[in-house]
Amino acid sequence: MTKAAATVVLIDDDALFCRVTGSLLRSVGFEVQVFGTALQFLYCRRPEPPACVVLEVRLCGLSGLDLQRELVRAGIDIPVLFVTQHGDIPMTVQAMKAGAIDFLTKPVDEQRLLEALEQGFLRDQALCEHRRRVARLRANYELLTPCEREVMSCVVSGLLNKQTAAELGITEKTVKFHRGHVMRKMRAPSVVELARMAEFLCIVPLTVPGNGGPWSVDGWPTRVQVGCHENTYAPAGLVAGPGRRRFRR
Repeated sequence: MTKAAATVVLIDDDALFCRVTGSLLRSVGFEVQVFGTALQFLYCRRPEPPACVVLEVRLCGLSGLDLQRELVRAGIDIPVLFVTQHGDIPMTVQAMKAGAIDFLTKPVDEQRLLEALEQGFLRDQALCEHRRRVARLRANYELLTPCEREVMSCVVSGLLNKQTAAELGITEKTVKFHRGHVMRKMRAPSVVELARMAEFLCIVPLTVPGNGGPWSVDGWPTRVQVGCHENTYAPAGLVAGPGRRRFRR
């Protein structure tokens, strides 16, 4: 990774720690932003990826753990690394369950800090790439007509054209027509790749008797797991539930 492209956000009211740690991080090529309170950071624009927040637990006003919860609630995806003098086991468990990279105690070992930051940068890059890919797929998906979306759901369920026609109440010729459009608009070179795209978009395949599918038409997931991070995404109109609409022949 090019360190000059990575940003470390220090959020700590300990001026000495910020000065010393900031000097260390700049010396190895990182960009550094310093905030004395959590609210100051919330009012600022999120730094461009890759970035990582180095956060103290005890802060004036909003605490470090409160800030972490607020970031999750607001859907602000940025890795968090806690470095504190006031940590205990319950705090550590809470922070790690909420997705923290690590929970280090002051005085922090420089090498361990740099290693933890590297993990944070890698996670942020992965999240950024995931968001870009989902955005591209979503844009392609928006080009599909309602008929094509229904056909796509059947295709990624493993249904044959004849089965899809029976499921949707249309002719097999019409299924082939829509299927071709789906593959072109989604830019899918194969059905296998189309299924991967559907997984990224949280499109739930049908459970057809006898096909052993793991999904149910009763509902569909709204979360995509990426490493230790969950992104909530529920595009409207992806899959009809029970009583699916039938197309006219």
